[in-house]
Amino acid sequence: MSEKDMPTPPWERPRRRPAPARIPLTRDRIVEAAFVVLDREGYDRLSMRQVAAELGVAVSALYAHISGKDDLLELMYHRLFDGAEVPDPDPARWQQQIREYASQSRDRLKRHRDAARISMGNVPFSPELLPHMERLLALLSAAGLPDRVTAIAGDLLSTYVNGFVLEEGMWAERYRDTDVRSWEAMRDEIRGYFASLPPDRFPNMVRLAELMVDESNDYRYDLGLEIILRGLASYIGDQSMPREHG
Repeated sequence: MSEKDMPTPPWERPRRRPAPARIPLTRDRIVEAAFVVLDREGYDRLSMRQVAAELGVAVSALYAHISGKDDLLELMYHRLFDGAEVPDPDPARWQQQIREYASQSRDRLKRHRDAARISMGNVPFSPELLPHMERLLALLSAAGLPDRVTAIAGDLLSTYVNGFVLEEGMWAERYRDTDVRSWEAMRDEIRGYFASLPPDRFPNMVRLAELMVDESNDYRYDLGLEIILRGLASYIGDQSMPREHG
């Protein structure tokens, strides 16, 4: 028997590698993949097909866990509340508690590209989020605000935070993939434009130009929130608006 006819020793035979274990598809994995797509592609390009590709599965596999894109966006919205905590009401510190709550909400939204767009398209009235809303209303009510003010104050705060983060994201998106001038250069250009306006026609624009363009987003956010809080505080003890509805 020649060497070429000799049987291959068993220790030299190619061995079939075991197939890697498949990770079960779950709602949590789908939502996590959706945020990966959102951060990479943005809200307008987020799709079921993109999420399926991120997971390495067929689009049809997603529908065993979620009903469609609207369902996916609602699940992503719920995920945005992960880590959100509303403190027990402390009437003596209600304004500081609201500041902390609102700023934490802003920080959570800024963790993901276009998260504010998802937030603005949903409402926190699902069974999962109702306890969160109940605690926020309790905090506002304990401050002594009239019921009519308390009823819309939570939505007012949410609209402010969502809108502010949305604007921040829009400006960031505008300059994301371009070699455009820095904000400092653009700010100087805007300042120069305001300075060139006829002061007799635009006295306030000229006078406030420096303040309108020379402050950071954090400063603008904090001042806007302070304006809202002082407005809410003005209703405490207001006899023209009854404490209780009806």
